[in-house]
Amino acid sequence: MSATAGQAADGVRSLADRFGIEPGMVVMEMGYDEDVDQDLRDALTDRCGDLVDEDTDEVVDAVLVWYRDGDGDLFELLVDALGPLADNGVVWLLTPKAGRDGHVEPSEVAESAPTAGLQQTSTVNAGRDWSGARLVLRRGTKAKK
Repeated sequence: MSATAGQAADGVRSLADRFGIEPGMVVMEMGYDEDVDQDLRDALTDRCGDLVDEDTDEVVDAVLVWYRDGDGDLFELLVDALGPLADNGVVWLLTPKAGRDGHVEPSEVAESAPTAGLQQTSTVNAGRDWSGARLVLRRGTKAKK
């Protein structure tokens, strides 16, 4: 069995594969702090290069949003993430797993994402302490430029 880029020969998908990040993609990061999963960040930067910050003027293919309970209004943060996002881009909402400091109740994501014009399509294990929710623009919703 041959492996595709970023996959091990045994079929195990890398973190970058799970996030759908490809070489040449522009990925923006929001909510960075000392508690983020460095292995995930390293896997993504190895795949696509440096992550851009939220002050970027570039159109981005994906946004990583590190969000913890108490980080402010999730709806507003998601709306901010849409600003530079390409129409076919993805927002990855990264939240601490249950039982970890800063855990976010799934009901908060379920309420905030649709209000921001996003729908959740899947979740991934984003590291020891983090879960990732894949959010995409709902049909008929255009990213605000």
